[in-house]
Amino acid sequence: MLPTCEELGIGFVPWSPLGMGYLTGMVSPSHQFAEGSDLRSTFPRFTPDARRDNWPIVDLLQRVGQRRGATPGQVELAWLLAQRPWIVPIPGTTNLEHLKENVAAVNVELTPDDLAEIEDGFSKIRVRGTRLNPELLAASDEGAKLGTRSTEVRRPWRPAHEFAS
Repeated sequence: MLPTCEELGIGFVPWSPLGMGYLTGMVSPSHQFAEGSDLRSTFPRFTPDARRDNWPIVDLLQRVGQRRGATPGQVELAWLLAQRPWIVPIPGTTNLEHLKENVAAVNVELTPDDLAEIEDGFSKIRVRGTRLNPELLAASDEGAKLGTRSTEVRRPWRPAHEFAS
């Protein structure tokens, strides 16, 4: 999809760019969801085992963030912003402090080495668990209805840092 967006000059808004809060580091493997009031507790990617297995992603974002004086969520948003100018992450929040933190991601300057480290790290991690439960995935995943597999992470485009010389 991204190569088509680029070819046609169409902007792309990633869905849940902070992984429903997981990529901020605030939803640890031991996090307890409020019973019956947090939909994430029904998603395969948010089981305790999946959160534990996926934690290396947060570790990677934290490492880069420590060097840049940024939170893991800010690093994730800065990484997305660095990919292409037409990729525009819009994280949702109902919390003013989270909004301020998210907006501050535009000030996080990732170097080509940072971008390469993040991309290399992402490429070595197999994300465990689908992003939604089967019922919501079936209702919302147009790719699945067309016979494509949108539950896999694929990167058919070249990361921005590969264009830097």
